[in-house]
Amino acid sequence: MAMETERHLRADAARNVERVVRAAHAAFTEDGPEVSLEEIARRAGVGIRTLYRHFPRRGDLIKAVLDQRVAEDLMPAIERALDDEDPLRGLTTLIEAALAMVAREMSTLAAAKSADSLTPDLSTAFFEAMTTLMRRAQRARLLRADLVPEDLGRIMAMVTSVLWTMDPGTEGWRRYLGFVLDGLSPATATVQPPAAPVVKKPRAGSLFG
Repeated sequence: MAMETERHLRADAARNVERVVRAAHAAFTEDGPEVSLEEIARRAGVGIRTLYRHFPRRGDLIKAVLDQRVAEDLMPAIERALDDEDPLRGLTTLIEAALAMVAREMSTLAAAKSADSLTPDLSTAFFEAMTTLMRRAQRARLLRADLVPEDLGRIMAMVTSVLWTMDPGTEGWRRYLGFVLDGLSPATATVQPPAAPVVKKPRAGSLFG
């Protein structure tokens, strides 16, 4: 009986966590990055003490929201891209999926920036997949040969930076991604200086900046 009670309590706790995380995502999206934890608890149908029990700091909750978005939106895109027989197409569609996700999550990312919740682990799998696809495309001579993994983070930071200059409901970022992809074609490549060492992780309101 005690074991059944413990399992029931764990299941209730897991459901509460799920409700709070999804309520937080909806609240950030609809009400903005400054929405209160009390409002998030109200939306989730739990008490504020229950919220704090699972998420002692605001940043902990925001990190959980971002982890969930990466798991549900980005990880499937990574799998599809790696399975694509055309590595350049896979790389392109993966970048598009990431940019679309960032555009949708602008408010949550602003909250994360404020709470210092943007950690490198959020984008580790993404950059590992990009590097794999980059090398495959280079071997197939579909991508300029002088591109190196260190370039990928900077390229993503460049492209995601335009999202903060436009209505997030649009897909205006596709224009600038097109410019970048044209520049990565081996057909138009010119000799460039080597990549400068990465000396500091940029602080920006993005998973990729």
